Amino acid sequence: MKLSDGVEWAVHCVMLLGGLPPNATLSGKALAEFHGVPESYLLKHLKALVTEGILASVPGPRGGYRLARLPQDISLLDVVEAVDGKRPAFRCTEIRRRGPCRLDDSAYPRRCGVNRAMLRAEEAYREALSRENLKDITEDFLAGADPRLFPLGQSWIEQNMRMPKS
Repeated sequence: MKLSDGVEWAVHCVMLLGGLPPNATLSGKALAEFHGVPESYLLKHLKALVTEGILASVPGPRGGYRLARLPQDISLLDVVEAVDGKRPAFRCTEIRRRGPCRLDDSAYPRRCGVNRAMLRAEEAYREALSRENLKDITEDFLAGADPRLFPLGQSWIEQNMRMPKS
């Protein structure tokens, strides 16, 4: 199964935003800069995350993006479906009913066996994604990251983070 680049970008953005103080935001431009991805494409994915209630978009000069839910309440499946949609990855076109060996419709009383197998596999895949939450993924990332990253990331976040006026 191939997921779009936007899924990777979205997961990393959600992880980064999950580490901000309450009410703090990062702009779409800053998120794109931090991850080295094109801002115009990233903004499309951030908008999808807002639409699905994963992120909140805060307007104004001190605005930007922040989590709309706690990291432990956001699954990988939530992010995948927000960015790539909820349609099944496999779409059966019933090719078994074509070609020189085709028969009338009565010969096909059951759904295609290939389709059934692919749907079972996708169901298992989606179930696995639903069990992975962003809090656990972030903790795993932090536990294995090179310690030299932390002061660099903290400094960058402090320079780019936006806080609402008191």
